[in-house]
Amino acid sequence: MLWPLLFLFLFIPMLMASLFLNLAIFSFARLGLSPGGAMLLLSASVIGGLINIPVSRRRLYIEEPRFGSFPFFFYYPPQVSYQLLCINVGGAVIPVLFSLHLLATRAPLLPALTATLIVTVVAKLLARIVPGVGISIPTFIPPVVAALAAIIVSPHNAAPVAYIAGAIGTLLGADILNLGAIRRLQSQVVSIGGAGVFDGIFLVALAAALLS
Repeated sequence: MLWPLLFLFLFIPMLMASLFLNLAIFSFARLGLSPGGAMLLLSASVIGGLINIPVSRRRLYIEEPRFGSFPFFFYYPPQVSYQLLCINVGGAVIPVLFSLHLLATRAPLLPALTATLIVTVVAKLLARIVPGVGISIPTFIPPVVAALAAIIVSPHNAAPVAYIAGAIGTLLGADILNLGAIRRLQSQVVSIGGAGVFDGIFLVALAAALLS
């Protein structure tokens, strides 16, 4: 009796992963990539989501040295805490580079900027600072906004415009414009395009291209 349940537990995740993979490849294909190129970009984005490139470091605080019960025998040196600012490869570097490629090859500049501005404003309004997590943003609203904006401002090039607006607009509105608030959380690592925003940028860009 356990075999049917075990089969379902194994089959359903595999089915969902296969469905996501095919939708992702289809979305990238609409952006002009071959199936091989789409698979390469998808793999690079997923793997790159685990990679953070440090760009700066600042000191948070210094804990003063302390002495124990016996000053000459127990000494606790000062503790210095630093905050590291990083850029996530999968959530920032790859989407920005691919957006620049689309701007140079498939997307008109003015409509792309207009749609990106709209998504930036929406992402900024939706983003919430969560202590211990970073930025929290609803996953499904920005791609719908990006797709609708792209269809309105550039109906003949909606897919690439939607990808650019979804990726760059979410990155700007959720991360860049909230960078000061994120750094005030005193977290030891701040990742642009990472943490709670990675799934937003990654899925927003794909879903926007698909929905458009």
